[in-house]
Formats: sequence, structure tokens, C-alpha cells
Amino acid sequence: MNELSLEIKFSIILAIILMITVVILLIAIIVLFNRRQILFQKEKKLKESEYHNQLLQNEIDYQKKVQLEQERISQDMHDDIGAGISAIKLQAEFLKKQSDNEILQNNIDDMLRTCEEVNLSMREMLWNLKSGNDSILNFAEHIVTYTQVFFGKTNLKINILTNGIGEENINAETRRNLFLCVKESLNNIYKHSNAENVEVQLTQTNKKFTILIKDDGVGMKTGAKYGNGLGNMKWRMSSIGGEFEIIPVKKGFHIKFDLNL
Repeated sequence: MNELSLEIKFSIILAIILMITVVILLIAIIVLFNRRQILFQKEKKLKESEYHNQLLQNEIDYQKKVQLEQERISQDMHDDIGAGISAIKLQAEFLKKQSDNEILQNNIDDMLRTCEEVNLSMREMLWNLKSGNDSILNFAEHIVTYTQVFFGKTNLKINILTNGIGEENINAETRRNLFLCVKESLNNIYKHSNAENVEVQLTQTNKKFTILIKDDGVGMKTGAKYGNGLGNMKWRMSSIGGEFEIIPVKKGFHIKFDLNL
């Protein structure tokens, strides 16, 4: 009986030891599995990080190539097209001096004005291509200079105000569309407003850049529909994620362009 009892006890102890061994093995397997999973996740994240870093480096390299190409195009346009326009102007001026025909002289004057307009447009394109002009501050300075030159030979009184302009970047497409809106607005004032005073406000508040252009001219008739110029402004601002607004006033015409930086 005692021998049987000892065998039972031995069997129970052996079973307990086997169970403990199995549990230990299971725990070890689970720990090893978890460690392998953690190691696998770390390797996966490392590979993803390396992949994203490679993508970022590729994007940086691409942007550098684009910048170099823009500068090359800008230089070529300045040297080739600029020189060609200057040569045409010199020849036209020479022909004008040689001719006594009034009609021919008037035609030559028209050609000279066209050359000057093309030259101005080219300078604007070169300014937009130049990589150093990609900040809000440079853009604001360009608008100030353009406004002063544009109205320089008129009797309009110009007031330009700037406030809080920072160094945030603005890409070439946004610069181009926003500048064309400003250019069209100033051109409309010159042609249609019969104004005496023009005010241009350039303001940056946090991440919003605002251009407000005001004149004291005849304004816009109530209920009048957008013309091509105003319609183009609205479309351009929408295309760059900006906002276009005509501010109702009793006298004159006020127009505002908002751009989220």
C-alpha cells in the first residue's frame, strides 16, 4: 500500500514537473515570438524610414534640378530675347529718324511701344522664375515697385501701406497668379476708374497675406456682372486656394485678395 502511495505521489510530482516545464516552454516561446515581432516591426519601421528618407532626398534633388533649370532659362531669356528686343528697338528708332512719313513714324512708335510692353512682360517672367524671389517679402517689394512705376507717369496720387510682411515662401505658380490679379486690378483703375487717388495695402496676419486695392473713382454699377478681368481674378485666386472679394463702398472700387500661406 505504501509502495502504491509512493508511486502515485511520484506520478503526481512528475506530472506537476511536466506541466511546469510545458508552461515554461510556452512562456519562452511567447517571449521569443514577441521579441521577434518587435524586432520585425523595428526592421519594418527602419526600412519605411529609409524609404521615406530616400523619397525626400529624391524630391530635394528634383527641386534643385528644377531650380537650376529655371535659372538657366531665366539667363537665356535675358541674354537672347532681351538682346533681340533691344536690337529691334534700335533699328526701329533708326528708321524713324530716317523717315519723314508721318504715318510710318506713327507705326514705328506703335512698334516701339509693343517692344517695351514685351520687354516688361519678359522682365516679369524672369522675376517669377528667379529662385531668390520666393518669399512674401520679396513679392510685396515687387508689387510696390511695379505700382510706383505703373502710375509714375500719371496724375494719380499713390499711397502704399505694408504691415507685418514676413519671409514665408510662396511658390512660382502662386506668385504669378496673384501678381497677374494685382496687375489687372491696377490696369482697370488706370483705364476705367477716373480716380484721383489709389491706395494699395499689403498686410500679413499670422498665415494670411492680404492685398487690398482701393480707388476713389466711378466704381462699379450696382448689379453689374463680372467682366472678363474680374472673372479671371476670381478664377486665378480660386486656383491657388485664395479668396477674391469686391468690397461694397459708396464711392470708388475696393477689391481684396486673400492668400493662405
